[in-house]
Amino acid sequence: MAGIYIHIPFCRQKCYYCDFYKTVNTSQTDDFLKALQQEAELRKDYVNKETIKTIYFGGGTPSVLKEKEVAFILNFLNRIFQIDGDVEITFEANPDDLTSGYLQALGRAGINRLSIGVQAFQDEHLKKMNRRHNAQQAVQSIENASAAGFVNLSADLIYGLPGLTRQQWKQSLAKMFRLPVDHLSAYHLTYHEGTPFYTWLKKGTISELPENESLEQFHLLLDEAAKAGFEQYEISNFARREMYSGHNTAYWTGENYLGLGPSAHSFNGNSRRWNISRMEAYIGGVASNLLFWEEEQLSETDKFNEYIITRLRTKWGISVQEIGDRFGIKHAEKVVKHASGYLHSGKMKENKGTLTLTREGLFVSDDLMAGFLII
Repeated sequence: MAGIYIHIPFCRQKCYYCDFYKTVNTSQTDDFLKALQQEAELRKDYVNKETIKTIYFGGGTPSVLKEKEVAFILNFLNRIFQIDGDVEITFEANPDDLTSGYLQALGRAGINRLSIGVQAFQDEHLKKMNRRHNAQQAVQSIENASAAGFVNLSADLIYGLPGLTRQQWKQSLAKMFRLPVDHLSAYHLTYHEGTPFYTWLKKGTISELPENESLEQFHLLLDEAAKAGFEQYEISNFARREMYSGHNTAYWTGENYLGLGPSAHSFNGNSRRWNISRMEAYIGGVASNLLFWEEEQLSETDKFNEYIITRLRTKWGISVQEIGDRFGIKHAEKVVKHASGYLHSGKMKENKGTLTLTREGLFVSDDLMAGFLII
C-alpha cells in the first residue's frame, strides 16, 4: 500500500507562524490544477504501482478550492492510480470555510476525513497568529462537520504561543475534548526563519514562552488527553478509539508515498524527492517535462537514520530485532548500548525488544533521537 500527498499552495492570507510554501495569488489555480494532473501522469510509477490506501490534501489551505476543483483532482487520481476501495481521503480546512454547503460538497466529492485548523480557542491568540477565523467559528465548524455526516474528524491546536497562559491552554483542551473529534494534532510553536513570528522574536517585539511553561503545557496536554480517552500515538498526535491518521501513520512507519504539487515531498524506500517551491517554476517544469524537483538516493545509512527518526516518534517505537534484520547485528548492538543510558534515566522504556520514548523522553525527543543517528 502507498499514499498520495497533494500540496495545495493557496491561502487567502498568510499566518504569521507558518513556513510551508504558500501563495495568496489564486489566479493561477487553473494552471496549477493542469500541472498537478500532468505531474500525476508523469510520476504514476514512482510508488511501484502499489494500491493507494491514503490521499491527503495539505497546504496552504485546501479549503480555498471549489467543489468542482476537488472533484477534478480526485477524478484524475482515480483514473491514473489504483485506489483502494476503503481509501482514507483527508482534507485540511480552515474553520471559516466550512459552511454547511461546502461540507456537503466535500462529502459529494469523496472526502471522508477532515483536518480542521483550529490552532486556538482565544480570539486574542488567533488574531496574533493572523488566523482568518474566530473562536466561535472554530467550534461551529466542527459541529457543522459532524452534523454533515463526517465521523472521522481531526483538529489542530498550537501551544507554547507567546502569552498563552496555563489556564488558557487548559480551557482550550477542555473545549476541544467536548467537541465531536476523535483525533487531535497538538504542536508546540516553532519560530521558523523567514516568518513574521521569527522576525518579531529577533527584534524583541514578542517573547518566547519560558521553557518551564512550555514543559508545563506539554504535560498538561498529555494529562488532559489521557483523561478524555485520547491515546498519544505520536509525539504530537492523539486519537480516541484508535482513529489514527492513516496517512501520517504510514509515513512514520516507512510506507511509500507520492507528493504532488509545489514543495511536495515523495518517498519510495530508495529515494526521497522534493518538488521546487515556486509556483511558476513548478507549472513550467511540468509543462515542459523539465526538472522541477531535487532527488536524493538513500544509502543504507540514510535508511537507518530514517527508520530511527520516524519510528521513534511513535508508540510503535524501534525494534531491535527489525534493526538487526534490516541493517545488521552491529547496528542493533549499538542501538542497545546507546539506549541503556536513556533506559536508566527514564527517558526510554523497553518491552519485548521494542524501545519507545517515555513522557520525559518525548519532550527532548530531537536531541535524544540524534544520539542514535549515524553521521
